[in-house]
Amino acid sequence: MFLPIGDTPNPPRFTPWVNYGLIAANILVFLAITLPLAQQPANPGAMEALDYFRALGSRPRTAYDVFIFENGFKPGDFSITDLFASMFLHGGVAHIFGNMLFLWIYGDNVEHHLGRLGYLLAYLGTGVAATLTFAVFDPNSMVPMVGASGAISGVLGFYFVLFPRNQIKVFIFLFPILFNVFLVPARIVLGIYLVFDNLVPVLLGAETGVAYGAHIGGFVAGLALAVTGERTSWTLPRSGKRQNGKQRSSSSSAGKKSVGLKAVPDESDLDDLMDALERNDRQTIVDVAGSLSPLTLQDLPLTDQLRVADELDRAGRRASATHLLRHAAARNQTDRESLARIYLTLGLLRLREGQGPAAYQHLLNALDLSPSSPTGRRAREALDQIPTYRRSGSRAAPD
Repeated sequence: MFLPIGDTPNPPRFTPWVNYGLIAANILVFLAITLPLAQQPANPGAMEALDYFRALGSRPRTAYDVFIFENGFKPGDFSITDLFASMFLHGGVAHIFGNMLFLWIYGDNVEHHLGRLGYLLAYLGTGVAATLTFAVFDPNSMVPMVGASGAISGVLGFYFVLFPRNQIKVFIFLFPILFNVFLVPARIVLGIYLVFDNLVPVLLGAETGVAYGAHIGGFVAGLALAVTGERTSWTLPRSGKRQNGKQRSSSSSAGKKSVGLKAVPDESDLDDLMDALERNDRQTIVDVAGSLSPLTLQDLPLTDQLRVADELDRAGRRASATHLLRHAAARNQTDRESLARIYLTLGLLRLREGQGPAAYQHLLNALDLSPSSPTGRRAREALDQIPTYRRSGSRAAPD
C-alpha cells in the first residue's frame, strides 16, 4: 500500500479556513444525503432513472442512485446547477475518504499562496474545467458524474507548479517486509497520480467507472492557471499606470524635476535611480523604479537590481519586485552564482511575507546552485527558519 498522509513544509500559524470549509461541506453532504439515501430502496416512481438503471443491467439500486442520476452532471442534459452540485456528491466511503485526504494534504499550502478567495475560485474553477473535460469525451452521455476529484485534481496541478521542492509523507505498507513513512518529492507523487492513476488507464481504455478525463482536465487546468499566475505575479497585466493611479515625483532634492511615467524611459531615469541608490533614498528608489520596466532595470548591475527588488517589495510592490527578479533570472541562466543570488533574494522576500513554503522552493534552488559560497550559507540560514518534517533514523520528527 502506498498512501500519502501529509506534506512538508507547511505555513506556520495559518488556519486554512476555506479548505476546512470545503472538507466540511463535502462530509456534511455525505452524512446528510448519501448515507441516509443509500439505505433506502429506489423510488418506483422515478421511471426515467429506473429505466436508465435497467439499461445498465447491474445490481439493485438505492434511492441515492436515483438522487445521483437526478443531481449528478450529465453531459447529455447540461445543467449549471448539476455542474456545481456534482462536486459535493460522492459514491461511497472510499470515494470521499480518498478525496478529502488529498484535499487536506495539498489544499492548505495552495490556499496560503493564493489567498482565501483566490483559492475558492481556483477550486471551483478547476472543478468546472474538469467536469467540462469529462463532457468533451462523451457529450451525449447520460451517465452522471459526481465527486470532488476534478476540483481536487486542479488543486494538485497548482501544487505541482507552486511547491516543486516540497516533500510528501508517504505511508508504505508491504506486509511483512516494510511498514514505515518515507519522504518522497512532491512532483514524483503527483506524477504517479497523473500518469499511472489517470493517463495510463485512459490510454488503455480502462472501464472502471472512474472519470479519468475529468481528473486529467482538472490537473491540467490547475497547471495552466498556476503557470500563468506565477508569470504575472498574480496581477493583471500592467496598464501603463501606476498602481495608485498617480504620477510620481522625484523626492531626492529641491530642484529635481518631476518625472511622469514614460513609455520609453530616457537615460535620466536610470541616472535618478542610480543617484537614489547611492544616497540610500528609499522612497525615490521605489518611485523611480516603479515607473520603469523590468527590461530597463536590467541595465543596472545585479547588486543594484537585487536592492531595487528588495525596496519595491518592502513598499508593497510585490508584483514589480518579482517581475524584476524573474527577468534577472532569465538573463543569468549560465551564471550559477548570480542565479543563486537571485533565488536567494526571491526566497528572502517570500520569507519576509510569511510565505515559508514558497520561500523554501527558491532557497533550495539557491543552495543547489552555490552550496559553499556566502550565498549558499545565507540560503542555509534562511532555510533553518522554515519548520520542516524530516526523517531521522526510524522515526520522523518535525524541526
